Amino acid sequence: MAYDYAFVHLKFTIPLALLLTGIAYPILHRIHFLQIGSLIILSFVATLPWDAYLIKSNIWTYPPDAIIGPRFWGIPIEELFFFVIQTYMTSLFYIILSKPLFHPIYLKTQRNTPTWISRGKVLGQATLVALALLGGHLIKSGGPGTYLGLILAWALPFALLTFTVAGKFILTLPWPSTVLPILIPTVYLWLVDELALGRGTWSIQSGTKLGFCLFGVLDIEEATFFLVTNILIVFGLAVFDQYLAIIYAFPHIFPTVPHTPTPIMMVESRLIGTSKFDMERIQGLQEAVIRLKRKSRSFYLANSLFTGRLRIDLILLYSFCRLADDLVDESKSQQEVTKWTSKLYKFLDMHYKPSAKTTNTSPSSFISTFFPPSAHSALSYLPTPILPPEPLYELIRGFEMDSQFSSTNFPISTEADLNQYAQYVAGTVGELCVALIIHHCAPDLPAETKSLLRSASRTMGIALQYVNIARDIVTDAEMGRAYIPTTWLKEVGLTHEELIASPRGPIVEGLRKRLLDEAFKLYAESRPSMDQIPKEARGPMVGAVETYMEIGRVLRESDEFVLRKGKATVPKLRRGKTILKALFTS
Repeated sequence: MAYDYAFVHLKFTIPLALLLTGIAYPILHRIHFLQIGSLIILSFVATLPWDAYLIKSNIWTYPPDAIIGPRFWGIPIEELFFFVIQTYMTSLFYIILSKPLFHPIYLKTQRNTPTWISRGKVLGQATLVALALLGGHLIKSGGPGTYLGLILAWALPFALLTFTVAGKFILTLPWPSTVLPILIPTVYLWLVDELALGRGTWSIQSGTKLGFCLFGVLDIEEATFFLVTNILIVFGLAVFDQYLAIIYAFPHIFPTVPHTPTPIMMVESRLIGTSKFDMERIQGLQEAVIRLKRKSRSFYLANSLFTGRLRIDLILLYSFCRLADDLVDESKSQQEVTKWTSKLYKFLDMHYKPSAKTTNTSPSSFISTFFPPSAHSALSYLPTPILPPEPLYELIRGFEMDSQFSSTNFPISTEADLNQYAQYVAGTVGELCVALIIHHCAPDLPAETKSLLRSASRTMGIALQYVNIARDIVTDAEMGRAYIPTTWLKEVGLTHEELIASPRGPIVEGLRKRLLDEAFKLYAESRPSMDQIPKEARGPMVGAVETYMEIGRVLRESDEFVLRKGKATVPKLRRGKTILKALFTS
């Protein structure tokens, strides 16, 4: 029986902690360990004297035959471990459920706060104050309300502190990211606690509890304890996320940020007034996220695996690429295409060729004058200082190439044209992504390694574009486009017009297979080099690539086709397995 309390951990808390660790492992970064470690220390320090008082006052008791024996401040080591394991488990629940969120956009309520947020914060503060005062009253009155009073008077001032500094942020976050990490571990620990109390592993002095039971089985005091302590943990993690969002979102305040922001930076982010926040940037980030979610859900999910400023800059890069593509693609005439591409080239010239300026117009004035409001943020926040210029110019050339398609003109005549087009519209994006990764994760990489990664990223981008073309043969035909080279079509006795009129059938499937063969050849050539990507970004990049290549694998397995609007898609379960495999093996 001396191991009863230890068995509680061996049977219930440690297995769950190990399971959560396995689930969260692929998405855990150094900053998460800083969050969890800091919170464990704070929880331990805050709980230690309170728990010691409960035991000294005989409110909590532990039969000698239920514990191993060693104590600190009178607290059994099993109980001390509970401080750690509960904080760890709840933290992992929070990290897993909040990982898809892009926290900087939830800073939008820090100024010009919506009425419901302001009122919600005041109501929350008032409730916490009232309950803390109730706790003090119950302690003073003594008797059956003592234990509940000690819980409320101890825990709620901490909750009030965290809610005061981060209440607006917490209320702005989607409720599943805050409520579920509180409720799920709370309910689980309720069950564990009831089993332990039933076995006599620990007990509560009868004269200090009210006698009310939740669901008729669990003492209301114990239920309250686990609820409020999990609230404290989640609120504490939200405070971290708010200050990290400030550090990452505002380069004008924090010009450089290490892989793991220092405690001093965290304190500085707390002391900075919201008047210094660049709310236009936050609005721009929100618009970029909306564009990303609308145009590419898979890229949005892959992006959530990155962290810090790298994640922000990748979102801003993608937002620019989609915006430029839309401006050209939605043009109604070749004249309008020329107008937009000329303006996009001029925009790039203002950043990369200042000597070529013909006017004194600033980039911001140029954007506001010559582009629609919906384009302003995508252009204004493109991280041009850390992006190489040539891929951006080539990207616009690729959009120009797209615009040349017509009922009588098909610009992709040869396999070399196809390769060039894929380089323009996709190889460039791969190279730009790698440039951001190198800048944020490993600026001191040897020049040879940087060159290798840039070359491999271009090749991989071409491979992914080939998969994209193979997938979209029917969809492209509906728009009057055929990206399969003229020389390939002649070899099988087809014209572009015939392909567009009838984009299905054995001959077309043969062309699709040829495209996929080329794609997987390029993939095999460039995939080994991805192992040189800095570890902080390797898993997410490999995951994004493998998810897209899985579309190619599905296309090769005709019996597994899942068609939506003419496109082959990867079943969700299979896509999830692909991402997890990439994350665990990279």
